[in-house]
Amino acid sequence: MKQATNWDDQRIFLAVLEEGSLSGAARRLGFSHPTVRSRIEALEADLGTLLFTRSMAGLTPTEAAEALREPARAMAVASEVFIRRASAPEGAIAGTVRLSVPEFMGIEVVPAMLEPIRVHHPAIRIELSLSNLPADLMAHEVDLAVRTMEPRQKGLVARKVANIPLGFFASESYVARRGQPLDQHQLAGHDIIGPDRNVSDLALAGEVLASFDAAGLVLRTDSHPAQLAAARAGLGIALVQVPVGDADPGLVRILPDFSPVDIQTWIVTHENLARVPRVRVVFDALVAGFRAMMRSRA
Repeated sequence: MKQATNWDDQRIFLAVLEEGSLSGAARRLGFSHPTVRSRIEALEADLGTLLFTRSMAGLTPTEAAEALREPARAMAVASEVFIRRASAPEGAIAGTVRLSVPEFMGIEVVPAMLEPIRVHHPAIRIELSLSNLPADLMAHEVDLAVRTMEPRQKGLVARKVANIPLGFFASESYVARRGQPLDQHQLAGHDIIGPDRNVSDLALAGEVLASFDAAGLVLRTDSHPAQLAAARAGLGIALVQVPVGDADPGLVRILPDFSPVDIQTWIVTHENLARVPRVRVVFDALVAGFRAMMRSRA
């Protein structure tokens, strides 16, 4: 084995490992398929070990590759942190802030809350990571996160900003065509949009819908933005964050006195970043944005 290997080769290795194919890694990195293949072969030669076995079914990582997954990921995160922290002089309200947000909020809620930052602090750049899985703030995968569960790890700074209620919504065209159910039991006779395979969402649907049968849903998807889009298109009734549904003039609240669950919402960062000016600005903007959203409903 060589004393040192090329970081670009290690980055390509990680992409192949996470994507499961050369073509997937090529798309992710913007390289050609032959380039990715040759760089993996070069890395295997440098390390003196086989990293992937090849078959008609695709690539399978070897034990050696799996053993390298964690350090390769740690190096990737460290590289990203290095770039973000070097993106502005110390103390300046400038540079890059990486923000992790649940998919629905990242599309329907958070962008409007970032607008004041663009106005007042135009030197700040936002990297928005949309995922319903919590990013690792302790490992600095991101600088900030919007979480829907209370963070309990030591070393994190968190501010609770909202209990966001969920409610049923449908388009005006759907209500004109099918009418409104008067209670939960009447929902069973309507076109319902709901989850596909998400276990917690399926459990919630079973609690709030009488005689729930996933097979009877007119559209199934685990993407909450897609559920909302389907409701807007008139396909049926969906469970939506109430502030978002209420703000849409094309949607009608179904069973307005019924809210099956509230989503606890927290803004979280690492204690080492809480006083970094660019991170603090984004943290405070999100706190103010969520609280303003909830006040508008009062």
